Amino acid sequence: MDDEYKGKVFKSGNSAALRLPKAFGLPEGTEVRMIREAPMTFRVEAIDAPKRTINGRKFIGKCPDLKPWPREDFDDRPRAWDVLDT
Repeated sequence: MDDEYKGKVFKSGNSAALRLPKAFGLPEGTEVRMIREAPMTFRVEAIDAPKRTINGRKFIGKCPDLKPWPREDFDDRPRAWDVLDT
């Protein structure tokens, strides 16, 4: 691997972005810290962050075919309108 890489800054949303070559050995999803050392001189370090867990509640609405499991104890509970009528 060469110690030198030539790239081009491009716009991604409201940010400036730079692609890093796969040969640099950064696995996909690696979080990095960027430190400006001087004008146009930066240092990039990998952050040892703990793995995040996924909250499945955000995805339930995106799966229209996903049905909740039936619960037998639903029939034992009074319905709200039955309670209000008494």
